[in-house]
Amino acid sequence: MFSHVMLGANDIEESRVFYDSIMQELGGKNGIPNKLKGITRYMYFHKKNIFIITEPLNGEKATHGNGSTLGFHADSTEIVDAWHRTGLDNGGTSIENPPGLRTQGQFSFYLAYLLDPSGNKICAMHTN
Repeated sequence: MFSHVMLGANDIEESRVFYDSIMQELGGKNGIPNKLKGITRYMYFHKKNIFIITEPLNGEKATHGNGSTLGFHADSTEIVDAWHRTGLDNGGTSIENPPGLRTQGQFSFYLAYLLDPSGNKICAMHTN
């Protein structure tokens, strides 16, 4: 459905360290640097997906979206837990409930939530 997802970063190198570490937990690789008009970006390619972190083009501070969450697919609950631990070890902040099973009606999800170093809300999710 999506071609790519991009999040702004206030400290691009701090964010690169964070995302390099959590993407590896999901089976991805380190970000590839990309310069555009003097702005640094890191692009993460995994399967047919592209995730990008970037310094804002307008030179202003990156801001997070109130009410928005970017979710990453994980192949197992163990990967969700490892993703969360790795994120905490690399500058992330745990939010909401601890990693675990959430059930809503007929749906069950195993989730973990973090704020990245710039305050963007992200999660890892495993579904059966």
